[in-house]
Amino acid sequence: MAGTASPGLVWVLVEYPGAWPPNGFEGLDLDAGTKALVISAARTANARILLVRRPGPRRLGARQRHGPASWAVLRHQSSGAYRQLWGAWELDQDLAGIVSALASPGEIGLPPVVLVCAHGQHDACCAVRGRPVGRALSERWPELVWECSHIGGDRFAANAVVAPDGVYYGGLDAASSVTTFEDHLTDRIRSEYLRGYTDLLPPQQAAVAAVLERFGPAGRHDYLVTETVREGDHWRIHITGKPPHPAHIEVELQARRTPVRQLTCRAPTEGSVIVYEPTSIRRT
Repeated sequence: MAGTASPGLVWVLVEYPGAWPPNGFEGLDLDAGTKALVISAARTANARILLVRRPGPRRLGARQRHGPASWAVLRHQSSGAYRQLWGAWELDQDLAGIVSALASPGEIGLPPVVLVCAHGQHDACCAVRGRPVGRALSERWPELVWECSHIGGDRFAANAVVAPDGVYYGGLDAASSVTTFEDHLTDRIRSEYLRGYTDLLPPQQAAVAAVLERFGPAGRHDYLVTETVREGDHWRIHITGKPPHPAHIEVELQARRTPVRQLTCRAPTEGSVIVYEPTSIRRT
């Protein structure tokens, strides 16, 4: 599972309590011009658009929205000074505010958002496993937690991403999700359910997860990847740590392709993926 976080530094959230089509925002029945503007701006900013809703009982109907809904632009910065900009929409055209928000630096100091994939129309496993996790987390942190559309890695459901922190978790259930996010929200990231950091390449993500497993929990920015060397299927990654963590660590990984199998509930054919297995972790 380590090394499978989808890359990204910017997220666009659009609250939509009604049914989500398989392709998410692009499939919504919205004003075509406004939707095209938002999609174009998001692509220019390399932003991912996610539909969100609060966990809880589903209301029937395609739209079923009473009063304004929220939208947000969340931006990850390597310094840790994450930025967010929130707005509201009632008419489709109100979503055009996202375009200017993508060009704005946003506000710092706001709490992170916990997004739990529950996109059943994309893959049934995400809904079956994701919704109980969303409910459990929302009972603890009702203002932080949203269900969201597809974030990648359906085979690891239940999946969650913390934004704009840019941290992916997978294989969660109701109990493990609460303990995982108790640690995360106090800046103690553990390796057990970690898929990776969205600002790193897959082998770098796997290397950081291996370091966390070996040396224990650490803050989001306590470890920094400072060198990455690839030789065929072999990777050597140097990581520096802030005190009290080890100052210099070298991780070696071997990339391999998994056997062909059914990867997700809805996959039409079998497939395989590349995984990165640590072969050496040492202080230098």
